[in-house]
Amino acid sequence: MARSFARSLPVIVVISAIAYIYFTTVFIFVEEWFGLGSSPGLMNASIFTAIAAMCVFTYSICLFRDPGRVPSSFMPDVEDAENPLHEIKRKGGDLRYCQKCSHYKPPRAHHCRVCKRCVLRMDHHCIWINNCVGHANYKAFFVFVVYAVTACIYSLVLLFGSLTVDSEKDDQQSESSYRTAYVIAVLLLIFLSMALSVLLGWHIYLVLQNKTTIEHHEGVRAMWLAEKGGNVYSHPYDLGAYENLSSVRSFT
Repeated sequence: MARSFARSLPVIVVISAIAYIYFTTVFIFVEEWFGLGSSPGLMNASIFTAIAAMCVFTYSICLFRDPGRVPSSFMPDVEDAENPLHEIKRKGGDLRYCQKCSHYKPPRAHHCRVCKRCVLRMDHHCIWINNCVGHANYKAFFVFVVYAVTACIYSLVLLFGSLTVDSEKDDQQSESSYRTAYVIAVLLLIFLSMALSVLLGWHIYLVLQNKTTIEHHEGVRAMWLAEKGGNVYSHPYDLGAYENLSSVRSFT
């Protein structure tokens, strides 16, 4: 699947934010608080660099790894008595077939209108990675969010810690030149910390339920219909919290 990352504004924004947070954290916050030449300064700079490196690494996987292509040879097993309910449409009872891709769809696969193809275990299309989040890159996406939240909170701690340093040891010119950088960093880090924490909490919930974002929204309607008919709805892929977590760990 060919994508032009150079022309993707959201991707450029994410890369710019990562670079800005890294350089302000290491070369301003750590330098102002401890000094990069000191042992505490080197330790904090090294730890934050390692976290930032993992952010870049997992983000790169989200960008460039195919989220999961449906094999052109896939055919549903109509003779398997255990799977037909997951292979048919909710309306009509026909086998799940994608008219746009001209092939049958496996369970949990959905067609992405942006990528213009079906994606295995599709969670959602994310503009911030210019890619779908699916079977092959969901674990990398989840880990990236974990590292991103950790980096933002760590950077905030270093930011506020650097502000506690006695201003007399800093000359006024240096303080004035860093003021803009501090203001931008505070606004950016508080916003990202809150937004990414909410996103992380949401995906922790999904992982423990073994759901995708699409399945959650479908399940809300299915639950309403089940209750209306006097039945109890249960998510067909929920194996229990531990098994659900293990299944994500086994993703590519």
